[in-house]
Order: sequence, then C-alpha cells, then structure tokens
Amino acid sequence: MAIHPSAVITEHVQLGTGVVIGPNAVLLGPCLIGDGVRIGAGCVIGSPPEIVSAEQNAAWNGEFAHHGVEIGAGTVVRELTSIQQGSTSPTVIGANCWLLSRTYVAHDCVVGDRATMSAGVSLAGFVRIGPDVTLGMATTVHQRRSVGRGAIVGMSAAVVQDVPAFAKAYGVPARLQGANVIGMTRQGIAEVDAKELDEAYRAGTTEEAGAILARLVPRPEAGGAQPV
Repeated sequence: MAIHPSAVITEHVQLGTGVVIGPNAVLLGPCLIGDGVRIGAGCVIGSPPEIVSAEQNAAWNGEFAHHGVEIGAGTVVRELTSIQQGSTSPTVIGANCWLLSRTYVAHDCVVGDRATMSAGVSLAGFVRIGPDVTLGMATTVHQRRSVGRGAIVGMSAAVVQDVPAFAKAYGVPARLQGANVIGMTRQGIAEVDAKELDEAYRAGTTEEAGAILARLVPRPEAGGAQPV
C-alpha cells in the first residue's frame, strides 16, 4: 500500500490491500476501496450528494451521513476525478474499471465492471452504466439514464435516452448508430450474431433487436436494468 502523506482519509474509509493513493486526494467516509485500486492526485471520493435538500456534511470533521461509495478491486481512478456518495444507496464503481482524468460521477450512480470512462466524462445522478461499456471523451449522461452492457458512446455525446446493450451511439443528442460489433467479438460473441444485431439497430427494429439480445445474454440490460 502506498498513500501519499498529503492525502486526506477520514474515518469509515476501508482500504483493501495494495491500494495506491496520490497527492492531495480526499477520501471521505463511509467508503469501501477494493484491493489494488489506484487513486490519482487531487481526486475527491465520497463528497456529499449534490442535491439541494441533502445534508452537506463535513466528513473530514466527523460529520458522517449518506450511503457512501464502493469501488471494486483493480479499478484505476485518475487525477481530479470526483465521485459523490449515494443519497439512497451507495454509489458503486465496479472492478477493473478505468476512470480517466476529470471524470465526474454523481450520487447514486452504478458503474459495471470493466467500464471505461474517458477524460471529462460526466454522469448525472442515478445513472446506470453496464459492464464493458466505453464512454468517449467528454460524454455527458443525463440523470436516471442507462447505458447497457458492452455499449460504446462517441466523444462529446449527450446521452438523454437509454442506450441499449452492445449499441454504438454518438451525437448531440446521442443517437443509435448500430451495434458495437468490434466490442462484441472481443467478448467472444460470434461475428454473425454481432452483425445481425448491428443490422437490427440500424433498421430501428426494436422487437428484433430485443430478441437477438435475449438470445445473446441471459439478462439483457437494454431496458435499463442495474448492471451486473
């Protein structure tokens, strides 16, 4: 474990083994950090929810409130990232994720395993991001929206509607542009199935796309289910 002496870590912060915390990082409890997590310089993890009616507690002075933050093993949180506590349940970042510099994760978000948030990504409150999702640089996701398993969203997109599993979306507002065929094949899905889903998404045939997803994944997240 390597913790820079300038880092601020309050009570009720639980650190796993092999955690690295950079200069001037602030971790406010309650907070659970998994094994092998790396937290960059100037990150703030566990700040109060940015909700007008929520208590703006000062955890560094022993004023604990809200539902905390949980970060899974092996995740990398790069410099100047901000992750808020949950207001109704913990804000969760899965295992082996990459949150690049200046990522903003608001209260009550859930980010699935192996997700990548590129530099400057912003997630509003109660957003759900599925496993293996990639969000391009400066993508913004509106509150209570979901991005399904294995989807990819192009840089600077504004996500104001749910993005289904394995989709490819970009634009302002973000629009469905087909399937993430490359990502699907990297996850072991047959190319013929990936291309079939791509054609269904491009044609806008929702029922056909849903049937393909039901065949490919036991619990598809196209309808905005919590990532697993």
